[in-house]
Amino acid sequence: MKKFVIKLVLFFVVVVGIWFVLLIVSGNGATNKTFVIREGQGVNQISSELYDANLIKSKFAFETWLWLKKSEDNIIAGVYQIPKDISIRHLANLFILGPGQSQYAITILEGWTRDLAKATLTEAELDAENFMTLSARASDWQSNYDFLADTPAGASLEGYIFPDTYFVDQSTSEEDFIAKTLNNFDRKLTQEIRDEIDRQGKTIFEVVTLASIVEREVPGLTDKKMIADIFLKRLDSGIGLQSDATVNYVTGKGLAQPSYADLEIDSPYNTYKYRGLPPGPISNPGIDSILAVVYPTANDYYYFLTTKDGEVIYSRTYDEHLANKAKYLD
Repeated sequence: MKKFVIKLVLFFVVVVGIWFVLLIVSGNGATNKTFVIREGQGVNQISSELYDANLIKSKFAFETWLWLKKSEDNIIAGVYQIPKDISIRHLANLFILGPGQSQYAITILEGWTRDLAKATLTEAELDAENFMTLSARASDWQSNYDFLADTPAGASLEGYIFPDTYFVDQSTSEEDFIAKTLNNFDRKLTQEIRDEIDRQGKTIFEVVTLASIVEREVPGLTDKKMIADIFLKRLDSGIGLQSDATVNYVTGKGLAQPSYADLEIDSPYNTYKYRGLPPGPISNPGIDSILAVVYPTANDYYYFLTTKDGEVIYSRTYDEHLANKAKYLD
């Protein structure tokens, strides 16, 4: 029994010793790095992102130190400039003290277009018109982001300005901000997702375009996955998507049910008039809409509508769809 206790004590001493070394040892970053902590992020997510960015050597040491300091809920969201070779202990203290300079939060919501983001950028003292100019050509960014490689000539960054909350300060340029959104897209579109897109014989541009339509149709992931399958079946069958969201993109009206005149507008984005995908994304979709297109829920439906209360009603045939329209929308 005595030997067991001695071994247990020695084991404990070794573990504590290793933890202490990890706590005070410097990171192995060669240069200063920018690290973003977003509102609502927990310690586990933060430590994982720090580890993935090669800013800490041990997630356990980082999380344990915050737990001992009773500061797990005291981390301040913001954009941090991380000095090279900072220790875990000093890094945790930096996050508790908060960013060193005044910052602005820019929130891009799921389904927003580039144009809708302009007002938010202006509030953060960024030049909205310069943002629109810099994001007008995806080709200008292709050398830095391989997920843009299949964007056609003339395409903008519509669809790739990833929805999230971003922190900027006086030193942040419009180009820096766009890079933040594209870096976020790059992280969210994991290699597993990219491999699956490739396996299905699709391009990222096609997936983002369809996801941008799904994003504007319904809010919930369950319905998004159902509707994505409906749209994919219609594309495969040569049936028009007939998406109200694409018509609203042309008119800018945002109606739940576009007028007959709106449906007659001659635009390649009018999927009532033209079959197949529109020329490009109609919004900037969130990750749920992208996942819905890549991993749809198989079903037997070809039509759907959304009631005034937000309920999605599915139909297998056009006649059934007309009956549901008369019942729920007229």
